[in-house]
Amino acid sequence: MDRRKFLATTGGAVGSAVGSAVGGAAAAGSVFAAAPVTLRPDATALIREAVEPIRHLSAQQAAQDEAFWLRVRQAYTIDANHINLNSGSVSPAPRVVSESMQRYWTITNMSPSLYVDDLLGPQVELVRTKLARAFGCDREELAITRNTSEALQIVQMGLRLQSGDEIVSTTQDYPRMITAWRQRERRDGVVLKLVPFPVPPPSLDLLYDRVFSAVTPKTRVIHICHMTYTTGQIFPVKRICDEARRRGILTVVDGGHTFAQFPFTRDELGCDFYGTSLHKWLCAPVGNGFLYVRRELIPTVWPLLAADPGQDNDIRKFEQIGTYPLAIRTAITDALTFHEEIGPARKAARLRYLRERWMRGVERVPGVQLLTSFDPAQACALGAMRLGGMGAQALTDALQRRWNVHVRPRFVPNEWEGVRVTPNVFTALDEVDTFVEAVKTLAAERR
Repeated sequence: MDRRKFLATTGGAVGSAVGSAVGGAAAAGSVFAAAPVTLRPDATALIREAVEPIRHLSAQQAAQDEAFWLRVRQAYTIDANHINLNSGSVSPAPRVVSESMQRYWTITNMSPSLYVDDLLGPQVELVRTKLARAFGCDREELAITRNTSEALQIVQMGLRLQSGDEIVSTTQDYPRMITAWRQRERRDGVVLKLVPFPVPPPSLDLLYDRVFSAVTPKTRVIHICHMTYTTGQIFPVKRICDEARRRGILTVVDGGHTFAQFPFTRDELGCDFYGTSLHKWLCAPVGNGFLYVRRELIPTVWPLLAADPGQDNDIRKFEQIGTYPLAIRTAITDALTFHEEIGPARKAARLRYLRERWMRGVERVPGVQLLTSFDPAQACALGAMRLGGMGAQALTDALQRRWNVHVRPRFVPNEWEGVRVTPNVFTALDEVDTFVEAVKTLAAERR
């Protein structure tokens, strides 16, 4: 039996997998031309249907339409007996994404050396195009990586810096990124300067002033979080980047927590480099991220792993990591479609609504200190708090053990510790309220 007959005969799951994956490849005469395509409503289609009745509502009004958000919740495969308030580390993928990845994985294993190179490999270029469109940059400025850490370390290790050159960052930047700069200190003699700031800060002006208070004529790089991993603090990135460019300073922005959490584009940041993870707020398969590099800067950055000199001006030089499971990357498109069907503005409004609900619920509880601002310009989904007399790890453990509520402890050495609370679009109001009641109970027990 030749391949056409085999695929046409098997039908079912393989037929659906092939039909979903190949797209226009069949029309081009590929071996998949005879494969049947099984059409069925998926989670994205169901979300599209659910959006219709609320399309006339403002984002803020839609954020409180529980019927709609129940439909969104049903698009995920989650444990209803576990309250996940830690989407800041990694988010589950909706069923449409996990099923898509499984279909591409099936195709991969049918004939890896042929189908991966000739079929799935070229599809990554479509993924690049769609991600670039969503971020607002040219597709030739976007490299697909495995996560934020890889994306940013490409820049950190690849920038041409000399002994004595200064890098300004903050004490609340991600530890892995601080570690990377520390390694360059040991290896190359550069100088890393970390500035602290209060939580929550009284204004975005303070953050701007703190960053530039550390800038000197030797400063070559400003490395900041778009949103901190600690409290979800949003920085005035555009203002910082504009002033840095005026002074001839490169800007590296850690966007691990922002892409697909709330709407923005590259031009609203104005940075030279931006890295993000797609397994957080885009809910793509774990192991996806991207790196943006301003086009004229691509030749100035060495790739993390060696690339041919013919790629010096090519963004793809940053993707030279060897064999990689492309089924993970090709499913990004389904995650983007799902995100866009919900609506980025609706999504951000819902996330802010959930964060404010739990923060309002605990703000007057004796012993509770909120570490995140209520100002929507300074926060979205992520929020943090601490409970007097109870360490962050002890609070995390108690919430998990007694209420099955999962949060993440956060520690800033020599400054503060607390727990980060991060709901998502699948979070129900009663889950947020359970967290509030748990904090009230623990606070009462401390008195």
